[in-house]
Amino acid sequence: MTSKNEEILRSVAEELDFSEDDLLKQGLHTLLERQLREVKVEIFQITGRYGVANVEGMEGRYRDGTLEEQDSWRDMQRLDHLEFKRDRLVKLLERLS
Repeated sequence: MTSKNEEILRSVAEELDFSEDDLLKQGLHTLLERQLREVKVEIFQITGRYGVANVEGMEGRYRDGTLEEQDSWRDMQRLDHLEFKRDRLVKLLERLS
């Protein structure tokens, strides 16, 4: 961390009466929670659009012929990425707890 960032951290921690470690931990927790909420919203939008619970549900709909791949493959790729990102964020949050 640069000395400017350390100075800001020290100043904010002092102003809020937090230890620097607690301030960093709480800030990271808040950031990860916000990111997780954003990812979950996008997952909800995609799964709602196709009436599935997850990427496996989309794959199942492809297999049974109830979903056209040409219109939805980008959403399936995005959903797969978002589910991976969600799982990583959850693990990071667990490590902070």
